[in-house]
Amino acid sequence: MSLKLHKEGIRIIPTFFFILAALLAVFHYFIPFEGYWRFLLVLLDVSALVFWGLIIAFFRYPEFDVQQNENQIISPADGTVVVIENTVENEYFNEKRIQVSIFMSPFNTHMNRYPISGDFVYNKYHDGKFLVAWDPKSSTNNERNTIVIKNDKVTILIRQIAGAVARRIRWYGKEGDKVEQGQQLGFIKFGSRVDLFLPLDAKINVKLDQSVRAGKTIIAEI
Repeated sequence: MSLKLHKEGIRIIPTFFFILAALLAVFHYFIPFEGYWRFLLVLLDVSALVFWGLIIAFFRYPEFDVQQNENQIISPADGTVVVIENTVENEYFNEKRIQVSIFMSPFNTHMNRYPISGDFVYNKYHDGKFLVAWDPKSSTNNERNTIVIKNDKVTILIRQIAGAVARRIRWYGKEGDKVEQGQQLGFIKFGSRVDLFLPLDAKINVKLDQSVRAGKTIIAEI
């Protein structure tokens, strides 16, 4: 099975390759391959190879058939559930909602998917800080992008949040679009988080510290 890479990595992947190759070339040119220095050079080579592998893994594009279900809210991201709580959502709903937050480490692919099918009714990008993604204040203080999807059964808010490393949020839809459950929503580069704000009567199917998969794990039932 061939490895497909996400379009967001088209420029970044070659850039990292040439930077790593140039650094290794400089090290090998100036450092003699003998004695203690040989060990250091091998360590640098292995570290560069591992780092390169992580970059490739980060921008991989998992392809699979999404099992759409109008009664389910599926995970928008690969990662780990770090928050499940009732909270007041102040940007769009201005009322209590269930917040489910998913932390994406640099080891996860960072492509985001729509949790439900419906109408793309709201979108707002916010500049902000770059707190670590598991900080509770990151949801309201960090660089972030808010999207609201509505259908006949439910209205949910998805918030893409940049972390301490991620500083580039991408989203591919706009207000007025019709979107499909499991369709690409966007991408966040290098460590970040996605918050979901769901109705209070939604039945939550995940637990804290649970690993979830975008387009596969059922976050809640409605």
